[in-house]
Amino acid sequence: MARIAGVDLPRDKRIEIGLTYIYGIGLKRSQAILAATGVNPDTRVKDLSDSDVASLRQHIEETYQIEGDLRRWETMNVKRLVDIGCYRGRRHRTGLPVRGQRTRTNGRTRRGTRRTVAGKKKPGLKK
Repeated sequence: MARIAGVDLPRDKRIEIGLTYIYGIGLKRSQAILAATGVNPDTRVKDLSDSDVASLRQHIEETYQIEGDLRRWETMNVKRLVDIGCYRGRRHRTGLPVRGQRTRTNGRTRRGTRRTVAGKKKPGLKK
């Protein structure tokens, strides 16, 4: 089992797809890594040699910011926006869309589902 950056890669997938299980590596970056290290993208993760895994691990750790470091960097960027109180920071704080999307009709992903009961009457006093 190949373990790179603290992530166990799925054994039966091609290495090109398996690398995308690491946070911060998508398909394009995975293809670039494989081209730089000379590993065949069609190889299954279980068929990789130890030298291939070592070269992949070394290239990824030297070149890219991934997993915990990347998550921490993104969190600090959002925290900075919230602390300075800019528009994007206020939108992050209130849980609304940040990039200018409309919220009157859409935006359920950020706003969450609201259950409203229309026209429900309060129980009145009986005479």
